[in-house]
Amino acid sequence: MISATHIRTVIDAYLGRYPDEAERLAPLTEALGSAEILASRKTLPGHVTCSGLVLDPHARVLHIRHNILNTWLCPGGHLEPGDATLTAAALREVVEETGISAGELTLLDDVPIDIDVHSIPANPAKGEPDHQHFDVRYVFVVAGIPEVRVQAEEVHAFAWLPAAELEPASLALRVADIAATRHEAGGRTS
Repeated sequence: MISATHIRTVIDAYLGRYPDEAERLAPLTEALGSAEILASRKTLPGHVTCSGLVLDPHARVLHIRHNILNTWLCPGGHLEPGDATLTAAALREVVEETGISAGELTLLDDVPIDIDVHSIPANPAKGEPDHQHFDVRYVFVVAGIPEVRVQAEEVHAFAWLPAAELEPASLALRVADIAATRHEAGGRTS
């Protein structure tokens, strides 16, 4: 299971890069100070999740249509006991939900591009009340357009959408900057 120390290290690196977001992330940093295990989906009123923004050479981001929430999201989800790091959890989620092989995905940066704090509605079927997800988001790039095979249990569609459609607008700007930098470098990630 991912340790609180690892989560804290990632959050500190993120806030070192984006210090203006400290107030917005206060619910997460306060939760880190508790004795709760934020890597467990049973931890309420909130826990850490991970997502992967998959960026193609045309500056589009892969979105999946989630079965329960019925909305467009980037691939992601809950941490699992076998996850060693947050980046590994994000990669696992992308591979599981999209069928894209891990070998086709390149992690762009160990520091997340975004951390989102959002509410999740109650799910009586799973015995889950309303709660918060502290979603740690990483960018993965692909060299071409990979074959996508969605995980039917959780996802019913996918689309490559322009980075400008990402929410919040600050995330769209960060991804647009990455795409522009990659385009200037000829698509290379290094």
